[in-house]
Parts: sequence; C-alpha cells; structure tokens
Amino acid sequence: MEEITKAIEQAHGAVSRIRSEVAKALVGQEKLVDGLLTGLLTGGHILIEGVPGLAKTSAVKALAAVIQADFKRIQFTPDLMPADLTGTEIYRPKTTDFITRKGPLFNNIILADEINRAPSKVQSALLEAMEEGQVTIGDRTYRLPAPFLVLATQNPIEQEGTYPLPEAQVDRFMLKVLVDYPDRAQELEILKKTSFSGKDEIRPVITCDELAAMKGLADQIYVDEKLKEYIVDLVFATRNPERYGMETGRYIEFGASPRASIFLAKAARVTAFLNGRAYVTPQDIKMVGPDVLRHRILLSFEADADEVTADQVVATLFDSVEVP
Repeated sequence: MEEITKAIEQAHGAVSRIRSEVAKALVGQEKLVDGLLTGLLTGGHILIEGVPGLAKTSAVKALAAVIQADFKRIQFTPDLMPADLTGTEIYRPKTTDFITRKGPLFNNIILADEINRAPSKVQSALLEAMEEGQVTIGDRTYRLPAPFLVLATQNPIEQEGTYPLPEAQVDRFMLKVLVDYPDRAQELEILKKTSFSGKDEIRPVITCDELAAMKGLADQIYVDEKLKEYIVDLVFATRNPERYGMETGRYIEFGASPRASIFLAKAARVTAFLNGRAYVTPQDIKMVGPDVLRHRILLSFEADADEVTADQVVATLFDSVEVP
C-alpha cells in the first residue's frame, strides 16, 4: 500500500500538468475533465450530453492535444455511411485487385460529435469498434490501435434530424456526463479569455506509454470486500428496488446490467487515484455513481407521466442502499 501511495503521488504531477494544459482552453467544467480522465485511465468510452455552446467539443479537443496520440473528429450527420468511419476497399483496374483505405476510426482518440445524428447502420459499425476494438472492412477484420477511446457528444434538446441511440450502444459507454451552464464568474472569465486575450497554445505533456503506466497504477488501487458488495448492492437495487425499500422503484422498467458493476468499480478506482489515494472509499463510489448508472436505468411510462428523471431515481438509490 505504501509503495502504491508513493507511485500515485509521483503520477499526480502528470495529472496536474494535464489539468493545467486543459485549463488553457476550458474554464471550469472540472467534473467533465475528471470524467474524460476517467475514460482515459480505464479505456472506457464517454458520452457527453449538454446544450450547444458549453465547450463539449473544445474539452475533448483540448484533452486530445495534451496526449501524444492520434486524434480524429468525426461530425455525425444523417447521410453518414459506415464506410465513412471504418474505411473501404478500393478496386484498382491496372492491377485488378483491391486495396484497403482505412477510415478515421483507426486513431487513438475519436471525437464523435453529435453522435445521435447518424442512422442505425453507422451506429452498428461504431458499436463493433467500441466493444471489440476492431472493425470489419469487406471480409477482413482489422484491430484498432491502442489506446482506443470514443468520446461522444450529443444535444438533449434538439430532436429534428436525430436518431435515438440503441440501448446496447448506450450501455457500452462507461460514463454519461452531463454538462451544465457555467456560473457568472466562470462565464465572465470565458468572455475575457475568448474575446479579449490571445489563445494559449496547448502542449502535449504525456505519451501513450505514460498513460498506460498510470492506467496500470489505477488498476492496483485497493477495493475492500465490503465496498465490492456495496457496488453489487447498488446495481441489484436497480433490478429489485422493493428489496431495498426504494420509494422510486416503481419508476424503473429495467435495471442496470452487470457491466454497470464492472464500470462502477473501475471508475471508483480512478476517482480515488485522482484524489491521491491508494484505496477506494464509499464517497468515491457515490461521486462517480450517477455518471455510471443514469443511462443504464430504463424508466417506465409512469416516470414519464410524473416527470421523474433518471438522476432522481439514482439519488433515491444511493439513499436507500446502506453504506458499509
């Protein structure tokens, strides 16, 4: 434990450098930055939801800039085709053979901007990449580079020209991070930074190898057996709310899958890592729990009628399950 704690203290220098560089392009939004760091340190994909103008795209681009990795932004549109993501085979008449031209998915960090604007065929191609780390072009399968991370954004208020994401794909996202408006002081700073001063250049401060070492360190963070049971109880409460005395249990149509337990444990470890600890506390689980669970709980028609949100159900969940 002492060795891991010392290693975490040394690694925190890199985390601080990442945050300071991202802060050159982003004011506030600490929760969003921590969510993106959690994705990087676990290899979990992140879904970012917020109204236009809240720097969702800027945050992802800034994070990609501080890492010496290949980055590609894909603007999702209704006319996008699967080959626009994966690549395609091109016939060469002179040699009468095919060559493979790889698509933008063959990069380390993918920004899927406005992901809910693409049709189902495109989502299916992206689903294979997210889950298997591979894509299929023609009759051949190609491995994607490591690390491979999808950071997707979507607009919750605009419905025209959008497609609901399949539940199977939503479940592949480790976290769903909600981005809110900045406060008055932050917005004033944003105004000064963007309109009355020059933009600071963001420098890469970490390599993929260093990122992999930090990820391995986060995997060594200690999780007590009681906290493992606490994580499982939280997920089980979404499937059997009456057993845990949840007042909002009637609003749950389907609970979270076992993937929620796995992701919650991984995210809690990274939360402890970002806070400089070699062990997970119940507060770490509570901090990251809403981001892991909010998109995995399917609400009933009664919830829609009573205007109950997934976040309200999750809040009741944490109040109902006993903390060890």
